[in-house]
Amino acid sequence: MNLSHLDLLKEKLDQYRPLPKAVLHNLHEDLVLRWTYHSNAIEGNTLTLKETKVALEGITVGGKTLREHFEVINHQDAILFVEALVQKAEIVSEWQIKNIHQLILKNIDDENAGQYRRINVIIAGAKHIPPDFIHVPQQMESLICEYQTSKCHPVERAAKLHCDLVKIHPFVDGNGRTARLLMNLELMKFGFPAVILPIERRLEYYETLDKAHIEGNYTLFFSLIYEMTLLSFAPYWHALCVK
Repeated sequence: MNLSHLDLLKEKLDQYRPLPKAVLHNLHEDLVLRWTYHSNAIEGNTLTLKETKVALEGITVGGKTLREHFEVINHQDAILFVEALVQKAEIVSEWQIKNIHQLILKNIDDENAGQYRRINVIIAGAKHIPPDFIHVPQQMESLICEYQTSKCHPVERAAKLHCDLVKIHPFVDGNGRTARLLMNLELMKFGFPAVILPIERRLEYYETLDKAHIEGNYTLFFSLIYEMTLLSFAPYWHALCVK
């Protein structure tokens, strides 16, 4: 990974900031759609990209569940919340994480929305077994402390935060979506574009996460996030006609 190359790309993008309003609007609309579609699809939502677009416009898609529609609207609301936090540039906290999660599960599981799990869970298909629920509060506190004191590159820090949150699996449901939103919250605070993990890379995503959780080897997961961060600049260059 050449993290300094990411810094150069960010500096290049910074030269065009603030972006023209029309460009910014178009990029934001595309980002919300693709981010919502891929993040939900990774978790099993069956709405297609076009159906997700329709659902975001408030139109019900025939043959799809109410939950799948709520997942789309909720994810959009969570993105808007994350963007508001970016503007405030606050230090990452458990309050932020719980509020992101509360938005993800709103109208789906209000009892557990924004609440740490009170049961033990397993991650389907993963070798890693999350900690007993009684250890979750302490591990989340340690997670935040470690992140706030880390001296790593912002992209590496955000990726590790994502990975370690999933390892703790603090919530009954919605951990993956929350982790991806949290990672992008931190990336955007440092001026990097939001990263979209595509559904086509789901298997690799799960395998690299599990390897990090079981072996403590983050290399492959960091490489995946590095690659996705590189790709996240492409829509900007296209919109700005930059080669």
